[in-house]
Amino acid sequence: MKIELLRYEQLANDLEELIVSGALRPGDRLPSIRRLSEDRRLSVSTVVQALRQLEERGLVEAKPQSGFLVRRASPPRPTPSPRATPENAMPVDVTQRLMRVLQMGLQPGMVPLALAFPCRSLMVEGALQRLYSGVARRYPKLLESGSCVSTNESALVRQLMLRSMSWGGPLAEDEIIITNSCTEAIALSLRAVTKHGDTVAVESPGYYLMLQFLESLGLNALEIPTDPRTGASIDALELATRQGQVAACLLVSNASNPLGSIMPDENKRRLARLAAERGFTVIEDDVYGDFHFGERRPWPIKAFDTSGNVILCASFSKSLSPSLRIGFVAAGKHKAKLSLYKTMSSGGTNPITQTVLAEYLASGAYERQIRNLRRTYSRQVNAMHDAVSKYFPADTRLGYPQGGFVLWVELPEEIDTSLLYERAIAEGVPFIPGELFSPSRMYRNCLRLNCGNPHSPEIDEAVRKLGRLIDRSAQRFTL
Repeated sequence: MKIELLRYEQLANDLEELIVSGALRPGDRLPSIRRLSEDRRLSVSTVVQALRQLEERGLVEAKPQSGFLVRRASPPRPTPSPRATPENAMPVDVTQRLMRVLQMGLQPGMVPLALAFPCRSLMVEGALQRLYSGVARRYPKLLESGSCVSTNESALVRQLMLRSMSWGGPLAEDEIIITNSCTEAIALSLRAVTKHGDTVAVESPGYYLMLQFLESLGLNALEIPTDPRTGASIDALELATRQGQVAACLLVSNASNPLGSIMPDENKRRLARLAAERGFTVIEDDVYGDFHFGERRPWPIKAFDTSGNVILCASFSKSLSPSLRIGFVAAGKHKAKLSLYKTMSSGGTNPITQTVLAEYLASGAYERQIRNLRRTYSRQVNAMHDAVSKYFPADTRLGYPQGGFVLWVELPEEIDTSLLYERAIAEGVPFIPGELFSPSRMYRNCLRLNCGNPHSPEIDEAVRKLGRLIDRSAQRFTL
């Protein structure tokens, strides 16, 4: 099915093609908003939206009194293309290799390029500390109210329902379960809808933590080719689910990790309809949905669900504090089973923390925090993009993430990033090797970089060192 682009998206893509092809060069001025409006027979607001899209892609910048200019960065690199993926499901075996990489990334002296953690200075620890103090003082009985049966605080459920109004909600009160993080929400969801030996469709490349879940539960993974801009292929999912061999689909539709793609609404609608027709469950991780770089918050697949077959998981760890450990799941028709597993595995989620989060959301501070993070993450991703373009080999391929704070990098085919990793660690420059994002160990020439920290001279030097190591690795193959 061909998807018709919105007018501003089509204009943005047309201008991007002129920039990538070299017809518009760094420093060139784009046609004025009025000229574009007249030539393309578009409204001024549509043209402005298109130019903002190009800003978010890191291709242009606005200059006072000069209009929009092509950025004076290194020429844009070709976007990675979706790769052919294995046709058969397979067992997952990533945990041992992954744990070493994650642990090394936390060692003293390592530049924070590996783990996808936001900078501590961007979090709201002070505000949360004040709320904890006030909540404990005003509601002393919360210290007595922990329960293995009643897992939700009604104030937080109400705030989640109100927030969901902005993306096609509201969520139903009786489908929400408050969890100890998005991680727990996903794990509970998989336990509820699969059994040992089942097949789960996953994005390729896909978030390594999801692959760990499948490995721990004895599930097989079926890799679905994933486009750097539009996400998992719905056509491939349609083929994969024809014979009923897929029990669930586990993915990130908004600002996916590691590609930063956002699935178009029509694709989300198709996937929700497909899940209803064929009886498999979609488990959607929306932890990055608030970190989009566009004009409006993208809707999750859950917004298009009419059958209860889509489970939405999210948390506030990336936006407020990694230590908050509060997430939720909107379980659809699987609520009863998820509630049972939640009760059996961890009981109720901390009622004081639930109340603190509810008060923070109700204050309006969360919206201000998210606006600030969106601007900051977009700026930091663009800075990392520019640094990689400057220091890495000319045939490196980079995507333009549409949200989140990670950058996927595709190096020349001869580079094995798992081998490169060993040399990079010795220089204090960790990253996540690409093969950890695939159960079949694809993407061996790829890596993921964390952009959750301000692009400091230290980080710029680390990227330069990494580029030098890549050049040395490439030279070994040309001698």
